[in-house]
Amino acid sequence: MNILVTGAAGFVGYSLCQKILKNKNIKAYGVDNLNNYYSPKLKLQRIKNLKLYKNFTFIKSDLNETEKIIRKIKKLSFEYIFHFAAQAGVRYVDINPESYLNSNISGFANILQIIKKINPKRFIFASSSSVYGDSDKYPCKETDQLRPLNLYAVTKKMNEELAQSYLQDTNIKITCLRLFTIYGEWGRPDMLIIKFLNSAKNNKCFEVNNFGNYFRDFTYIKDAIRMIEKVSFKKQTNKYEIFNICTGKPLKLMDVISFLKKLTGHKKIKLKKKNNSEVFKTFGANNKIIRLYKNRFIFSNFKKNVIQIAKWYKEYNYLIN
Repeated sequence: MNILVTGAAGFVGYSLCQKILKNKNIKAYGVDNLNNYYSPKLKLQRIKNLKLYKNFTFIKSDLNETEKIIRKIKKLSFEYIFHFAAQAGVRYVDINPESYLNSNISGFANILQIIKKINPKRFIFASSSSVYGDSDKYPCKETDQLRPLNLYAVTKKMNEELAQSYLQDTNIKITCLRLFTIYGEWGRPDMLIIKFLNSAKNNKCFEVNNFGNYFRDFTYIKDAIRMIEKVSFKKQTNKYEIFNICTGKPLKLMDVISFLKKLTGHKKIKLKKKNNSEVFKTFGANNKIIRLYKNRFIFSNFKKNVIQIAKWYKEYNYLIN
């Protein structure tokens, strides 16, 4: 079975490939442009790790190079296409808004064109909890009204609409994954936990918006991948389905930072005012996905996970600095 994964050098795409490549009956083709939004060294090491599997093939390409990708895979048939390639990060919007339009809109439209030509059985793509914005009720359910607060969230909402509209005349089943604050080893350096560890190592001040008065539904990468696998490879009756990938147990940001301070001894913290582009709380309802496990899904322990991430960071921080 052939599977295509875009954003294979990214955090979630890489982690999914690591898991599915253990099945020797699956051959995964990973696409990534290896851009420099964050450390290319980290992305290159992820790909190097994946190349240790004989059933992995890497294609270095931007999604806006549609014909190049098609040339590489035109003789292959794919049952599943996972799309994780995107310009991430809310704060980066102010620095480079064009990158969100190029990657998240133009790039997404191009992957849809590729999908129509390849005609896979399933298309699974990453959306974001940010599409909910600041809700007036929690936890956020997949059927709730979407209220994106920033350009990144708007592009993710548009992705959901584009996927439904562009592929409506096909037999392809579509699965939308709304990811909530994914964290873990090999994670993005611009996300809170690894960013804090990096600040501690370099003895730099760590800035916290809204005086730490935010809540985030932190979801460990291994838990997220287990959920993604479950919804992706199960039989899907409906044409289009949405799943929140979350714990359903938000943590207060300042409590997380307090634990990181205790773990590292780093005390250089600067509390700042609220950034209006950031949501106050992410808190997802995961009832829909947990039912697939007959309510037997056990989430891993947050503090133990952070300790493991700190151990990983101690060994691999050279990929970030």
